[in-house]
Amino acid sequence: MSQAKQTFESAFHRLEEILEIMNSDTVTLDDSLKLYEEADNLIRFCSKKLNDAETKVEMLMKNREGDLLIGQDKKPLTQDFPSGND
Repeated sequence: MSQAKQTFESAFHRLEEILEIMNSDTVTLDDSLKLYEEADNLIRFCSKKLNDAETKVEMLMKNREGDLLIGQDKKPLTQDFPSGND
């Protein structure tokens, strides 16, 4: 799947599949290297998606005057996304 159409969820699912395959005793060294490279690309993709989402949440947390809400640790306040399992 091209990264333009790939979602965070599909990339994460593929990472889980790769982990399963690599933990099996049947994978060859060459296949392990290919899977490791694919996983590295997926991890970078997921990391970027998470960072982008965090930035959007920070922007949404601005107060009415347009100032970013800052926590005691001097970092922008963020809000967790509600999970679909609650």
